[in-house]
Amino acid sequence: MQKHEIDRINELAHKAKTVGLTEAEIAERAELRRRYVADVRAALQDQLNHTVVQEPDGTRHPLLKQKESHRVRS
Repeated sequence: MQKHEIDRINELAHKAKTVGLTEAEIAERAELRRRYVADVRAALQDQLNHTVVQEPDGTRHPLLKQKESHRVRS
């Protein structure tokens, strides 16, 4: 998400608190929020995909693959 889109979300939030929003602005705000949340989730997923766990013995393994192996055992 680009800076101007985040700025627009903030503008709409401020306007909603002060004078209210039109139906078009409410729809725009909803779409911008949806895209923002999707971007945050994607960034978090990417970070988790690149996170490794180092065991006391020095071995390292990807964080998500360990969780997947726990699901298989249960």
